[in-house]
Amino acid sequence: FQIDTTPESYLDLFPLDAIVYLTPDSENGKYFTCFRHRDTGAKDKVYILGGLVDESIRKKLTLQRAQEQSLQTARLPIREYMVKTVNTKNYHSETLAINQVFDVLATYYETRSWPAALKAGVSSGKGYTLPE
Repeated sequence: FQIDTTPESYLDLFPLDAIVYLTPDSENGKYFTCFRHRDTGAKDKVYILGGLVDESIRKKLTLQRAQEQSLQTARLPIREYMVKTVNTKNYHSETLAINQVFDVLATYYETRSWPAALKAGVSSGKGYTLPE
């Protein structure tokens, strides 16, 4: 994958209707059913991985930022493809590190399989697993 860095804002680089801000707080988990490779003729989208460097998770912060910028939002379809596991801490989280989100998206890009992609990026410590 080619990665370019720039001091410019994504808001200045891409049309608003092309930007999809990924946040675990979005209600939109089905957006990715439209996630396609450029060669299929589907419109290109720019996915922004909403990352924070923070010791505590502040709910809805990335969603709020996207809404303030009038951006479409989406989340990974964890709820749609995975089930909660029984664990001693009763811990379940859909919040992933940026590298985990990238692993999910890269695997989906290659396999076109959400179960395979989620298995690649969602660790068992998040309290979710694929159904048998």
